[in-house]
Amino acid sequence: MAEKILIIDDDLDTLRLVGLMLQKQGYSIMAASSGPQGLQMAFENPPDLVLLDVMMPGMDGYEVARQLRANQLTVNIPILMFTAKSQLDDKVTGFEAGADDYLTKPTHPSELQAHVKALLARSAKSRVNPPTGPSEAPAHLIGVLAARGGLGVTTVASNLAVAIQKTLNLSTILAEFRPGQGTLAYDLNLPKTTGLVELLTLPQAGQITRNAVKERLIVHPSGLDILVASPQPKDGVLQARIEHFEVLLNRLRYMAKYVIVDLGSGLTPLTQKLAPAFSELLVIVEPFEHSLRHSRALIDDLVETGVDKTRIRVAVNYRLRSEAQLSVPQVQDRLKYAIEVTFTPAPELMLQAIRMQTMAYLAQYESLTNQQYASLARKIETRAPRSTSS
Repeated sequence: MAEKILIIDDDLDTLRLVGLMLQKQGYSIMAASSGPQGLQMAFENPPDLVLLDVMMPGMDGYEVARQLRANQLTVNIPILMFTAKSQLDDKVTGFEAGADDYLTKPTHPSELQAHVKALLARSAKSRVNPPTGPSEAPAHLIGVLAARGGLGVTTVASNLAVAIQKTLNLSTILAEFRPGQGTLAYDLNLPKTTGLVELLTLPQAGQITRNAVKERLIVHPSGLDILVASPQPKDGVLQARIEHFEVLLNRLRYMAKYVIVDLGSGLTPLTQKLAPAFSELLVIVEPFEHSLRHSRALIDDLVETGVDKTRIRVAVNYRLRSEAQLSVPQVQDRLKYAIEVTFTPAPELMLQAIRMQTMAYLAQYESLTNQQYASLARKIETRAPRSTSS
């Protein structure tokens, strides 16, 4: 049986010419001249692929893609956006909306045919972008970062991830978005992998499908899925592949109930671009005067980049036992920001975790540190959409 392709485009000439061209290749063609019409046709008779224009009156292609991804009948269908909008931001928006590939008009017929053939082949082989579950609900995304290095971002991210996994008993992914600076593989004695690097070096961001991501996740003994970054310094240049990171984050969004991302330190161009997409940003601070000034500046800059201030949370990390440290009320006064959680000093526990090559949360189940992370996990659960924690 011929594979069905639904073309959605308000340009009747494009519908006719592209439709005839693909028919000659043996495909069965369905055509819609508007977004609503295309959605109706897709829901009533799901095609094998959707060829989607972006610039349409009333409902644009981005919204069509979102609705296709939100419906259980069409969530797996490959979407090829075919449009005159060629700017990088347009492509990123397309991938975030759910597109699997992107072509700009005009394009040579052979190029269009090649993209269609490749998408259909991948779909038939591995079911591109399988749904997370019956509701296809997006994950609660949490980014963890600090104003500068050495404040415990990776420690907090990894312990929070496993605390959510254990306390809430919900699927959780931990991802390092720090190519060239990865530490989890060594810290947790994970199989040496170049998972993140492999995804970032794919020729096109659209090739980062959920299956491609899933193949590169490492399952930790705790049940946590982990995407590790390379510790090789030269891989740091991959941080510039922002489009790939944006698509990767969107894929992760539909692969678990919670996704914890280690964003590292500072406000890099990558973090500036990704920050508004997170459900929450957990800023790690240390209770020292000068460090708090940097943290306050980071929070201000995050808000300037478009992050809703209500999504920013602050965690005070008392890594050391020192009389020079400020108290929690003093920290809050300096930051002018509410404190979400305080981690008390536990150097012996941290040392034990290092020796065991595991998270502190798993090293001693009855520790005060466990209680603090479990409490934070429950707080986050109250803020997550109900569909996320059901």
